[in-house]
Amino acid sequence: MRDRQPTIAVFNRQRAVAVQAAPLQEFAQGALRECLKLRRRKSDGLSQLHELSIILVSDRRMAELHRRFLQQAGPTDVITFQHGEIFISTETARRQASSFRTSFEEEVRLYIAHGLLHLHGFDDRTPPAAEKMRRTQERVVAAALRGSG
Repeated sequence: MRDRQPTIAVFNRQRAVAVQAAPLQEFAQGALRECLKLRRRKSDGLSQLHELSIILVSDRRMAELHRRFLQQAGPTDVITFQHGEIFISTETARRQASSFRTSFEEEVRLYIAHGLLHLHGFDDRTPPAAEKMRRTQERVVAAALRGSG
């Protein structure tokens, strides 16, 4: 068991979408606490990290990362690197929020929780695993919001 929680920071590295980083930072800290309460997974890297970064980027930058590291064209919503970086496309979050009739902030919170769960060892490569991850992600978001409210 770790004596202390890793540090987590939100960095806004884009100008396409106006973002208030402070509330996202507060949420990320709460979501991290909630993820660390979950049962450890075999491939849990989250509890081993000393620091985590949430990096908000444009679709253009996300498409570059997606192509370079996952060999896939176009932007995606979130990419998680096992050394503790979670990249989030703000433009994709804005589009998804509109499609799903949620707010931009709700989408970004889901992406933060999603990235943290990947670091904790969750996988979404099969439909059953994706469903389990989706349910856990929703619980983490709800608990983190209760804790910060």
